[in-house]
Amino acid sequence: MTKRRAKGRLAEKILPALSIVVFLVAWQLFVDIRNIPPIYLPSPVAIVRALFEMAEDGTLFYNLGATLLRILVGFLLATVIGIFFGIVMGMSRLFERIVDPWIAALYPLPKISLIPLLIIWLGTGEAYKIVISAVTAFFPIVMSTYAGVRQVDRGLIKAAEDLGANRRQAQISVVLPAAIPTIFAGLQLGMGVTIILVVAAEMIGGSSSGGMGNLLIQAGQVMETEKVFAALVVLTLMGAFIMKGQQWLDRRLAPWANYV
Repeated sequence: MTKRRAKGRLAEKILPALSIVVFLVAWQLFVDIRNIPPIYLPSPVAIVRALFEMAEDGTLFYNLGATLLRILVGFLLATVIGIFFGIVMGMSRLFERIVDPWIAALYPLPKISLIPLLIIWLGTGEAYKIVISAVTAFFPIVMSTYAGVRQVDRGLIKAAEDLGANRRQAQISVVLPAAIPTIFAGLQLGMGVTIILVVAAEMIGGSSSGGMGNLLIQAGQVMETEKVFAALVVLTLMGAFIMKGQQWLDRRLAPWANYV
């Protein structure tokens, strides 16, 4: 039984990497055998070559740094404001009644539809990209925080009060720790949509301040398909690294939560 488990764990570690290798080899062979022009579908080798070229001339790191900065600044703003609003909504019935109609009306609104308006108001500089980043992440964070606070077992709060805790102490020592897993789930969702909207904002907002979205558009305009694929690979790795790093940080900050 132990050997079978060990083999199963080994397969879990090897098979994902093996599937990627098989896919890349099949892709390379398909392009070579069919003699497909790079403008339509570049080979993995050509994409890697383009990655090295962009890394050597600094294009890759400049644009990646700009995108990461916009994502993180906007996300941090959304985190602070969203968690604050969510906690107050969950703990104050009056505040919830005031804010809830606004959240209900604005949450379903596609945030990408705000881009033309934000360009009119803020131009195409950093403020516009950071605002779209913050607005996009705010709603998942505030809704998850509110849901986490409201779903806390009221019996736990009553037990804490019976043991002598006042309302504020019960909220800090019972409500917030119990709501942490739901809050972190909202943070992960907010980060995911923020990455998408920041890249979209860079694609629409012009070439003055760079970013991975702008790199995609510029490479596509001159038919450098291998650079388009290279930028997509970098965005994929960036997103995976951020999400996995966020999950690791969640486990560190809330070890009592049941993460798989």
